Amino acid sequence: MVIDSHQHFWKYEPVKHDWIDDDMSVIRRDFSPSDLAKVYQENSIDGCVAVQADQTLEETDFLIDLASNNNFIKGIVGWADLRAENIEDVLEKYSTSKIVKGFRHVVQGEPDHNFLLRPNFSRGIALLEKYNFTYDILVFPHQLGSVLEFVKKFPNQKFVIDHIAKPYIKDGYFDGWATMMTAIGKYENVSCKMSGMVTEAEYNSWTPEQIHPYMNTALEAFGSKRILFGSDWPVCLVAGNYSKIKKLTTNFISQLSQIEQNSIMGNNAIEFYNL
Repeated sequence: MVIDSHQHFWKYEPVKHDWIDDDMSVIRRDFSPSDLAKVYQENSIDGCVAVQADQTLEETDFLIDLASNNNFIKGIVGWADLRAENIEDVLEKYSTSKIVKGFRHVVQGEPDHNFLLRPNFSRGIALLEKYNFTYDILVFPHQLGSVLEFVKKFPNQKFVIDHIAKPYIKDGYFDGWATMMTAIGKYENVSCKMSGMVTEAEYNSWTPEQIHPYMNTALEAFGSKRILFGSDWPVCLVAGNYSKIKKLTTNFISQLSQIEQNSIMGNNAIEFYNL
């Protein structure tokens, strides 16, 4: 089974989605399950994990509703304020929904480089394991130092790094990112999504050869049992079509055994998110 471990839906609103700048104008519109169902049919994708794109509880409920009406959405990663005093009540409520698999915070947008390590946030993270929730780590490379300390603090929590931690491919930044990813990969409770890479390169001129060194480092750091294929649709559309994005991964992993390829393209997501 082929599972896209990372994609989004939204009803486009200029203020809410102000991160979609002029260079990304192609995605300044609504993206719904009906749009994605066609794409998946064309690209032989069996299901997906829908990930939050807005930091509200309404967003989590929005994704739950979409999943309840579209059975190819196998699970969702929602948002809740893990710093809130009532976070356990919120987690308990969402634990009654089989479709909610975990949570994410847009840490890449936080000015505090050590946001992940703050006591109020850690308190919320410490409660996730009790309810069998995963946590998606969305950061930039300069935040990986705090990620390393973070994953050490919670050895029993299932973590996945989104978009191979968004290395600055366009600028050729590699060594510092690679060193930190290798260190983080030593922790068995951490997986990594091979997703979101093309949008860290030049949108219109990236090449697979330019991105392969980053993919290779991620594969070496986490191994084929902890790498998850993800498209980052529809964000990926600013740098290519779905077929091109999928082929970037499938062509790269063609060097691996069929069992390893199956793991990366679906089985790891099924196991990680308990789909």
